[in-house]
Amino acid sequence: MTAGEIRSCVVPDVGRYTRRVNLDRINHLETIYKSALVIVLLVVIFSLGQALYFMMTDRDDDKRTVWALTRRIGLSLLLIAMVVFGIWMGWLHPHDVGQ
Repeated sequence: MTAGEIRSCVVPDVGRYTRRVNLDRINHLETIYKSALVIVLLVVIFSLGQALYFMMTDRDDDKRTVWALTRRIGLSLLLIAMVVFGIWMGWLHPHDVGQ
């Protein structure tokens, strides 16, 4: 069950307070997830800057630039997977680009 389905479901025996607590938990989880996305994005940008610095300062035989770029690619794939998962769970709502 996704977060959108939980928001829209009506439970007859649950009081107003309990329903509000459940919605607050979902909203809290969305906030944490979005914060994690921003942190991963900042780490990707930092890794890219680190690779640039290593490229400018290291000698030809050092492989720190390659490793920094490899980490950036892995983190970028993780970020894309997190965005897809967030959309699938209903925590992220993309804009309607095609309309």
